[in-house]
Amino acid sequence: MIKTIAIIVGAILVVGGIVYVTQSGGPPVDVVTASLAPIQEYVDEQGKTRLPRTYVISMPFDARLGEITLEEGDHVTKGEVVAKIVQEDVEAEYDESKAAVERLAASIRETGDKSVEQTTRQQAEFFVDSMVNTVEAAKTRMTASRSRFEYATTYLQRVQQLIDKGAKTEDDLDRAQLQKVESDTDFQTDALTYQAILSIDAATKLLPSMVSQYIDRKDLSVAVLQQQKAEAEARLRTAELRMQRSTMTSPVDGIVLTKELTSEQQVAAGTTLLEIGQLSQLEVEAEILSQDATRIKPGDRAEIYGPSLGKEAGHGIPMKVQRVYPTGFTKVSSLGVEQQRVLVILRFESGQLAQVLEQHGLGVDYRVQVRVYTEEKAQALVIPRSAIFRDVSGNWQAYAVSGGKLQRRNLQLGLMNDLSVEVTQGIESGDQILISPAASLSDGAKVTPIENSP
Repeated sequence: MIKTIAIIVGAILVVGGIVYVTQSGGPPVDVVTASLAPIQEYVDEQGKTRLPRTYVISMPFDARLGEITLEEGDHVTKGEVVAKIVQEDVEAEYDESKAAVERLAASIRETGDKSVEQTTRQQAEFFVDSMVNTVEAAKTRMTASRSRFEYATTYLQRVQQLIDKGAKTEDDLDRAQLQKVESDTDFQTDALTYQAILSIDAATKLLPSMVSQYIDRKDLSVAVLQQQKAEAEARLRTAELRMQRSTMTSPVDGIVLTKELTSEQQVAAGTTLLEIGQLSQLEVEAEILSQDATRIKPGDRAEIYGPSLGKEAGHGIPMKVQRVYPTGFTKVSSLGVEQQRVLVILRFESGQLAQVLEQHGLGVDYRVQVRVYTEEKAQALVIPRSAIFRDVSGNWQAYAVSGGKLQRRNLQLGLMNDLSVEVTQGIESGDQILISPAASLSDGAKVTPIENSP
């Protein structure tokens, strides 16, 4: 029973369709009226927010880091302390370096004092001068002793000759002999004294040189101490620099983007502690296919949209192309295809970023959809993109409806995007154009046009 009813209903529908087609002259088709309208060419691509520069706070040297109380998202001001090394460690190093400099400075003052040595050298010079007279006196005394000895010898010889003649007595001879012995002894003593004084004089003449050499050695010691002091001062400057760097401050007014460490611990030099950025410098980057990037230039109008912003294409947040990178890079798509892409940077319109941040809560590395308008016309003859197709020769064509029949027309196109296309030749304003033509349709076929909104 149910099958019978279904067959009857189907038959009725087929008969009704045949009657409709016969009466209307052809099957119904959707058409739009070609009209003048604005059109834009654009490039659509995924993008993400970024900062042109971030400020990394890192460990300046190996040390023990105190607890960091800041958290991601906290606002900081320029000069605000964001991290701090345990101060007892750097203060102890500074005090030790300072004490070493002061100790060496005292040693230099002590070693550099030459007052005692200068006095000693003056005394030595006086000794040298006085020894000149002493040597002369000893020499004179020795000469006199030699003369007395020579006289005593001559006198003894005379007495011996006079003894033989009876002019002198034995007593005179004894006295002459005694005088000779005494004068000989005096001469030998004075000669030895003279030689000794000569030796003392030679040694005395060395005293000023010895004192000068000692002073020179003190100068060398001072130079060594000064070098040691310079090294100690360098260590002191390093300790002072560490004291300064031990307190790390924010270089800008900004926000904490990342925080790597929290609790107090020993940390190696160069370890990243915090990353600070300025959301007021937020921009958007998009990786554009290189063949599309050639049509983009700085200053082009753009927009961002998508679910994260609650905006649709064509009604997004306006932006401008800031920079197109001069070099591309290879990226593998989700389908495993290697693509050559170029990085394009977009900047917000003046004064708009603060409002966007407040309304949409954008942060760094947020995913957005990017549309860059490469060319625009305020008035052009526009039809839907779905109305055009290519023939076997690759020419663009479309079906126009005239007098209830299809007319295949060759087209010359201008601007084109995903939804619309500009026709510069082949149709006129007001022509009815078939939308999404079926492959079964042909030129001259009868149809019944049904107008659609463009």
